[in-house]
Order: sequence, then C-alpha cells, then structure tokens
Amino acid sequence: MAHTYEELAAKNVTELREIAKGIDHEAVHGSSTMHKEPLVKAICSALGIDARAHHRVAGINKREVKAKIRALRAKRDEAIRARDSKQLKFVRRRIHHLKRMIHKATV
Repeated sequence: MAHTYEELAAKNVTELREIAKGIDHEAVHGSSTMHKEPLVKAICSALGIDARAHHRVAGINKREVKAKIRALRAKRDEAIRARDSKQLKFVRRRIHHLKRMIHKATV
C-alpha cells in the first residue's frame, strides 16, 4: 500500500509502529521506542516518500505573484544603481506586500 506524508502524519503512534514492523530498513530500527515525528520521518525515509508538509496556496496564482516579485527585483536593482531612494522605497514595499500576500494565502 502506498502511503503519503499527510496520511502517515494523521495516524497515531501505534498505527505507525505497525507499519514500521513491516518495513525492513535501517531507518526504522528501534521504531518501538520512537516518538511520532521521528517515526514518521523514518518511515518516509525507508519508503522514499518526500517528508515535507506541502502547503496549498488558496485564492491567488503563486506563479504570477512570484513573476511580479522577480520583475520588481530588477527594478529594485535599477533604483539602487540610479540612487533613486523614492523609487527604491516604493519597489521594496511592493515586494514586501506581495510576499506577505503569498504568506497569508498559504493554508
């Protein structure tokens, strides 16, 4: 049975230990005494599962926002070279705003 990180993280320790019993890998040796987080990571390591929690972004198109940030960084570099402090402040605030927008939309 194929497992995912989210599925494993939702299980309790006893269920995880049962899964670990069926795996012959050095990462899960000593699983009977492991706590939940190290056990989930060990099982993921043994099964080759990406052991990171993936976040969803709701309500915005993250690719478009990141493209805008990259364009603003180029403008920021131009403002630094031109020593235009007013434009530099505006661009930096806009970059900050876009980053916060991504952060707030992450679920």
